[in-house]
Amino acid sequence: MSQVNESVPQEFILLGFSDRPWLELPLFVVFLVSYILTIFGNLAIILVSHLDPKLHTPIHPGAPPMYFFLTNLSLLDLCYTTSMVPQMLVNIYNTRKVISYGGCVAQLFIFLALGSTECLLLAVMSFDRFVAICRPLHYSVIMHQRLCLQLAAASWLSGFGNSVLQSTWTLQMPLCGREVDHFFCEVPALLKLSCVDTTANEAELFFISVLFLLIPVILILISYAFIVQAVLRIQSADGQRKAFSTCGSHLIMVSLFYGTAISMYLQPPSPASKDRGKMVSLFCGIIAPMLNPLIYTETKT
Repeated sequence: MSQVNESVPQEFILLGFSDRPWLELPLFVVFLVSYILTIFGNLAIILVSHLDPKLHTPIHPGAPPMYFFLTNLSLLDLCYTTSMVPQMLVNIYNTRKVISYGGCVAQLFIFLALGSTECLLLAVMSFDRFVAICRPLHYSVIMHQRLCLQLAAASWLSGFGNSVLQSTWTLQMPLCGREVDHFFCEVPALLKLSCVDTTANEAELFFISVLFLLIPVILILISYAFIVQAVLRIQSADGQRKAFSTCGSHLIMVSLFYGTAISMYLQPPSPASKDRGKMVSLFCGIIAPMLNPLIYTETKT
């Protein structure tokens, strides 16, 4: 019985930056403000996309697919941030920085599912921009309602399927500690608590990261290579500016999200990168979702 209790802790201690208590107040303010802006900004995009007749999702006839995918992205970012920030605010405020085992499992599953979904959704959005710029006359025929729904559903289902696999593999490991050296429960931090060799788990994590990070990035780069070629063939400078502006917001989000995610999961671990990894995770999970509505609304005005 004692062995089972050691392998499955009732709760975890989230260390975060507990060794730097002077950072807690600034971090609490940054997290709270970022979370509020994320909630209001992404909710505004979702509401406007549904209420404005010109921006209805593909469920409605003649709807622009770009705003359907943007609505999916905003909903995803809302859930993504909510899975982490409230618990982080509570832990920063309290002296006892703990999360229950069930809460850690839920946080791990949601974080993996939504992060994986966003990787695929951003690639889908780049395909939408490719069709809009390179095949404008066939855009409504190619990006029809059924295809848009299938692409979105495939992104969500693949993300949640990946989360089921990774969460199961991670949680099956026997754990010899309960101090998670992070702000929230994620796979690399939990692997460090394992009582057994984690080489196979780390190799699996690397392989999954290649599938969900590098392959979508390669597809996005190929899409934008064709987009740039098509835009440069436009004769008028005004036409080129409008074409680039329709892709600018998406390209910014791609750079922010994939840049931080690749830095988190595809960089070799080192003692010097521990705190940097925490900051990169915070940027990917908190700052990027906050910037999403700001970037998209700014580039569309």
